[in-house]
Parts: sequence; C-alpha cells; structure tokens
Amino acid sequence: MNINHPPVDDRPLDFIRQIVSEDKESGKHSQPITRFPPEPNGFLHIGHAKSVCLNFGIANEHSGRCHLRFDDTNPSKEEEEYVESIKEDVRWLGFDWQQHLYFASDYFEQLYHFAEQLILLGKAYVCDLTADEIRHYRGTLTEPGKASPYRDRTPEINLELFRKMKAGEFTDGSRVLRAKIDMASPNINMRDPVIYRILKVAHHRTGNTWCLYPMYDYTHCLSDMLEKITHSLCTLEFEDHRPLYDWVLDTLQTECHPRQIEFARLNMTYTVMSKRKLLQLVNKGHVDGWDDPRMLTISGLRRRGYTPGSIRKFCELIGIGKKESWIDMGVLENAVRDDLNETAPRVMGVLNPLRVIIDNYPEDQMESLEAQNHPQKAEFGTRLLPFSRELYIERSDFLEDPPRKFFRLGLGREVRLRYGYYITCVSFEKDDDTGEITLLHCTYDPETRGGCSPDGRKVKGTIHWVSANHALSCSVILYDRLFMAEHPDNDKDVDFTIHLNPGSRTILDGCQVEPSLRDISPGIQVQFERQGYFCADKIASSPGKPVFNRIVTLRDSWAKRNP
Repeated sequence: MNINHPPVDDRPLDFIRQIVSEDKESGKHSQPITRFPPEPNGFLHIGHAKSVCLNFGIANEHSGRCHLRFDDTNPSKEEEEYVESIKEDVRWLGFDWQQHLYFASDYFEQLYHFAEQLILLGKAYVCDLTADEIRHYRGTLTEPGKASPYRDRTPEINLELFRKMKAGEFTDGSRVLRAKIDMASPNINMRDPVIYRILKVAHHRTGNTWCLYPMYDYTHCLSDMLEKITHSLCTLEFEDHRPLYDWVLDTLQTECHPRQIEFARLNMTYTVMSKRKLLQLVNKGHVDGWDDPRMLTISGLRRRGYTPGSIRKFCELIGIGKKESWIDMGVLENAVRDDLNETAPRVMGVLNPLRVIIDNYPEDQMESLEAQNHPQKAEFGTRLLPFSRELYIERSDFLEDPPRKFFRLGLGREVRLRYGYYITCVSFEKDDDTGEITLLHCTYDPETRGGCSPDGRKVKGTIHWVSANHALSCSVILYDRLFMAEHPDNDKDVDFTIHLNPGSRTILDGCQVEPSLRDISPGIQVQFERQGYFCADKIASSPGKPVFNRIVTLRDSWAKRNP
C-alpha cells in the first residue's frame, strides 16, 4: 500500500517540498524519486520516522516513488535481524517501497569498477598510512593537511595494489584507497578521504565474497546515481559531505547526478537518539530489548500501543526546516492522545481496587447496564456491563477525611457510578495493623439507574467501577519517560545513564477490568475511563489473561511533576 497522507493543513510547503514542486513544474523531473537509506545496525527510532515520512510522503504526493535501500557497507555491525525489523517498521508506518528494495551490497561490483576508474584517472590512490597517521596528516580546521607520502604513486601501481587488496593479500587496516582531492581544502571532508578499506568480515548477504568494503560517502552518491534518485534528502550533518558527493559524480561524469538536500534532524527531550547509545541501553540491560515500550524505537512505540497515524501526524506537525531545534516529548504524546481519542473504545478498569458492598442491593441479584463504547461516536455502539452487590472502585476515589473540593466518595457523601446508580458511603472497615481502608459499605438509590435522579438531585462526582463477581483480574504496566533529565546526553563527560528514571516502569498486579476485555487481541488500544489509554501487550498477553501497557495518560502531567 502506498498511502497518500495529506498535509495537516493549508500552511505553505516546507522548503524541500517547494524545491520538488518547482523541479516538477519546470520539467526538470517528471516525478520525484527519493530513497530512505538506513544502515542495518540497529532498530529504527522516532528520528528515522521523520525521514521515512518525508521521503515516502514526497514521493506519494507527486505520484513518484521512494526506494528502501539498506546501506550495508559495514558487515562488522550489521545483521539480518535489523533488516527485517526496518522493513516491518516502514510497512507499519503505512508505506510500501513495492518492488524498489535495494542494498548497497547489490552494487559492490559496480562500485569497485568505479574505484578503478578513479585510479586510472589519477583521482584515487592506495595509502599505507595507519588510521591514526591519516588523522594526523589531515590537519585541523585552522591548519591545512599534509600530503601522504604515497599520494604520488602512479595509476599503474595503485591499480595493482588495489586489486591485491580485493584479493585479500593484505591485512585489515594495512592499506586503504583514498580519493585524491585537496589536502589544503577548508572542508576537511575533501582532504583525500578514505573511500575503501580492508575488512575481512563475513557480510550478511555476500558472505566472504568481499574483504574490501566501500565507505558510506563514496557508496551513497553512486547508489543514488545508479537508482536515478532525483532528490537525495539527508540530515544536516551531511551538509559538509555534499561537496564530496558532488565530486565523485562529477569526476566520474555520471549521466545522472541527484541533488542532495539537507534538513534538520529530529531532536527530542527526555530521550537519546544515538543508535550507539540505544544499543548501550539494550546491551547493558537498562531496557528489555529494542522493543521495550519505554524506548522511542518504532518497535517500542508499536508495542506500547502508539498508532502509525499518530506518528505520521507528529512528523507533519513538527515540519521540515534547516535550523536545529528541540521538540518537547509532550508534542509526541499529544499526537497519540489526539489519535486515540478518535479511535479507542472506552472501557472501565480499576488499577488500585477498593472493595465496596452495597448493603441494600439484593445479594443474589445481577443486572446489565448499557454503556457507550465512545461518548462522541454513536457508530461505536454500546455494551452491557454487569452490576452486582459487590463492586471495585479506585482507591483514590475515597478519602476518609476529604477536603471541601474533593468531589468523589467520602463518609456520608454521594457520587454517581458511571452508567450505574447514585451511591452513598455509610461506613468503612480498616486493617487493624496497617490502618489501610479495606472495605466500604454503601447504599444505592434504585431510582437513579443510568446515572439520573428523577427528583432532579445533582451530584458533582462520577466515578468508574467494575462488578467484583464479574471482573477480570489482570496486570497493568505503567510506563513513564525513560530519562528524568530533559537532555540526558548533553554533558559528554558524564555517563548519560545516570539520568535514567527509576520510575519509568511500574507493574501493577491484581488490577480489575470489565469482563469485555477477557479476549482482547494483543495490540488493541482502549481508553480506561479516567485513567488513560492502554494496549494489550503483544508479548506478555495470553488468551484470557491480558497484560495492559499504559500508552499515555489522558493529559500531560509531566510538566507539573517536573517544573
């Protein structure tokens, strides 16, 4: 499915869409061809979602196409597991590359022959300097670099050495192939960059066929060219690499020369966006894998219960710009609230149950009360809730000595049970040892069925409940932000993990939910009325025994807790 997701509103096109539209109107390109080029060395996160939505979105808006191309040029860090997870994430977000699935490794043979062309043109040479020596020779931002002593080897010698590198005759790190550009260039990326290195590691697709692998900057532009990409969209850190992108294509005089355009990457508060740091969280056991619901990986968000529509909406809201900025986590959370408010059916669940006995309700009676599945959407229909003498309510909905503006239950106070009756607390029982309230005794008004009083009596409080004899006992996992600090990796001299939030996950056992949730399918989202949005966990849930993840609260309370 190639879904066309329209802009949020009629605001002006972002600068990239403006360029694409102008190129199409001028006849430069009949349709845009973009690409999303992840490296398969980790799972996609929310920052990648911005690029996915941009590249596939532009292609869809102009009836073009977007390629999914894996930059698999570093076999020491890449795995097939990552390839499959990335494909699943892109599809889940609502996009399809159709037949246009590619790998940089598809082009290894062609890339090698292009390198031989550069050697024959006198534009590349084999260098025997070590990595540290190359770094030292490169110079600084204020001082020019120094030429390698191997820079003036003849094309014939370079070609012979390069072919021996390909044949595996040299050890890892002993030689590299460098582009021959300008060691005095003000752009350090142009000071004879390395374009090939020896790496005797098996590749997840090509096995041991190659021991010579191209570098990203060299591979990227040629892969774009071979696929006839029109607009190569990159984040701002690649802006200084654009001259090298153009140099390779200009030097080889390729027929196709894609245009690289840079945009600001996504920076979000209360999280880290580095794949290296996300991998550290996984490997050191700070989280339970890449799909831990506290992680802002796409798989983590999916397991937590986020919807693809909410992530696309978020990416549209934050827009595309050239200036780096920070997006508050609350923007993402609001996007999922807005989406789930429209799509999630309402149910009742009690997370911290307090038992209630309605003393004047018949002991052997049970009745069914009609409840709306969505208060604003009649098409969602209704369901029947069992009602009996014994109920569970939320412990926080009762106070022994409530303040004046506490509009829930207290001794002698009357409240409305959602879809049920008016009840009044007449007494309560306590545990002698702990002093904790264990049971409420209430009475009900049988004339108030459905939450209305025939005498016009008004109550200010409405609380949720479940029938104790019919409720489903389950576990609920409350998730919060993974980090306490707004910018956890801001100080490079401090381990970012010291900012981990010890309360980022709380497991509640013995929660009570209405019986309609007994056979809920994993991954389905609902709103527990007054509690927030929840999702049946895809891994921990089993038939008849759901485990619910809290996706997000009903409103943002983080700012009040952490001013």
